[in-house]
Amino acid sequence: MAKYHRRPKSAHVPSEQPPDAELDVLAHLWRCQQATAREVREALNSYRPMAHGSVATLLKRLEARGLVTKSKGQVGKAFVYRPTRSARPVYRRIIRNMTDRIFGGNSLEIVSTLFDAKLPTQDELERLQEMLDKLQNKRRRRRK
Repeated sequence: MAKYHRRPKSAHVPSEQPPDAELDVLAHLWRCQQATAREVREALNSYRPMAHGSVATLLKRLEARGLVTKSKGQVGKAFVYRPTRSARPVYRRIIRNMTDRIFGGNSLEIVSTLFDAKLPTQDELERLQEMLDKLQNKRRRRRK
């Protein structure tokens, strides 16, 4: 019978996507730039209720993986956590993975589904048009 070896919890493969709970914590830190464990727990409570200890454990894991740093807060004993990396590369990897796995690589289908779920505002439409114009120009330059 073959033996299966589990990877130790502390081991990390850099290209690996963080688990959902870690990703939720990290996404909150990207949005607010810094937060205590309590602030993270309160922010996530409406869609991912967790005990304070669970949030602290997730933050420790993210710190061990080099995705967040902590420093002593100005008041009390709480540590303040900050992300060490930009959100963009992680977002790209997640979207690329989802596009390939769920939409068969069809990026137009994922965008269409996104806007079926939530219509863009007028401001978002204008920004999308600017993005489309830039993509058209980029495509034209490549053809030359």
